[in-house]
Amino acid sequence: MKLNRIGSAAAVLTVAALALTACGSDSPTASAGTGASATGATSGAVSGTLTGSGASSQKSAMEAWKAGFEAANAGTMVQYSPDGSGAGRKAFLAGGAQFAGSDAYLKDAEIEASKQVCGPEGAFNVPAYVSPIAVAFNLPGVESLNLDAPTIAKIFKLEITKWNDPAIAAGNPGVTLPDTAITVVHRNDESGTTENFVDYLAAAAKDVWTYDVSGDWPKELASENAKGTSGVVATTTGTEGAITYADHSAVGKLGTVNVKVGSDYTKISSEAAAKAVEAATPVAGRGTLDMSLDLKRDSTEAGTYPIILVSYHVFCSTYKDQSTVDLVKAFGEYVLSDAGQKEAATSAGNAPLSAKMSEAATKSVESIKVGS
Repeated sequence: MKLNRIGSAAAVLTVAALALTACGSDSPTASAGTGASATGATSGAVSGTLTGSGASSQKSAMEAWKAGFEAANAGTMVQYSPDGSGAGRKAFLAGGAQFAGSDAYLKDAEIEASKQVCGPEGAFNVPAYVSPIAVAFNLPGVESLNLDAPTIAKIFKLEITKWNDPAIAAGNPGVTLPDTAITVVHRNDESGTTENFVDYLAAAAKDVWTYDVSGDWPKELASENAKGTSGVVATTTGTEGAITYADHSAVGKLGTVNVKVGSDYTKISSEAAAKAVEAATPVAGRGTLDMSLDLKRDSTEAGTYPIILVSYHVFCSTYKDQSTVDLVKAFGEYVLSDAGQKEAATSAGNAPLSAKMSEAATKSVESIKVGS
């Protein structure tokens, strides 16, 4: 995924600024930087109901944002349906939600379609939540495994079907691997997490994974499936021998894969994900407000964890009335503020945005205005 800013703003949006370090919680009513103070997110200056839909990966973070924002703004209510990134984007583009949460940025065709509900300048994406995607499994007695991209691809392609397969054993000397069947668990809804995961497979194991990159799991590879992040995690947790992909903050006690990058295996962590984000480049041809990112999935840099999602909030550049504009901006800026990011990190276990990324995204949100 790629980031877009033009001119001097590009310097602000250096992807290397996304230094993802876990932080403790601050009170949601504490000073929250430019975003919260600019629109009254700490002073109760807005009211009304804000409706959003989208990424289930953001569910825990959204609960924290909702609680913090509503506590700081009496008379507000945030409604968010974690129905999946695809469903959220569709609801937003149909005018059924005032913002969307999405683990994949809007495609060019969606940007064009957004002009029907957002006015001539359309919609834009800003990063709100960053997290590695875990390749998680249920194998009693095994907490972690080393796997390279081709092996991961062959497992999810249903070509490697037993946990003691030689391809798995080769990277895990000394680990006792049972003759247990592998059950692949995938999302059955259109999902940004799916799109990010298969994007990694297509880039890092292109000789094995030849399917289109999409938010829909390949029909040819249908296996055990469930809806949403919580669905695939629950199914995998209840199925010995199962494997899935999900937001790292949600996998609980499942085992996780250390991914081979270059000649080494990288353990999943926020710090390793940060190194992957540093290699991202801007999406070309986007509007000045848009902050979509393209990630280099086939990095060979040691210590990089390339299976990562940057989850966005999608807003209209214009809304029809000032009260909606004020409410959308107040919430969007609270999410991006220091307090909002720390509240989410405490609740969801993700890593907060860097100060520079938050500042740049806040400037995009601040530009929302009333339009026809």
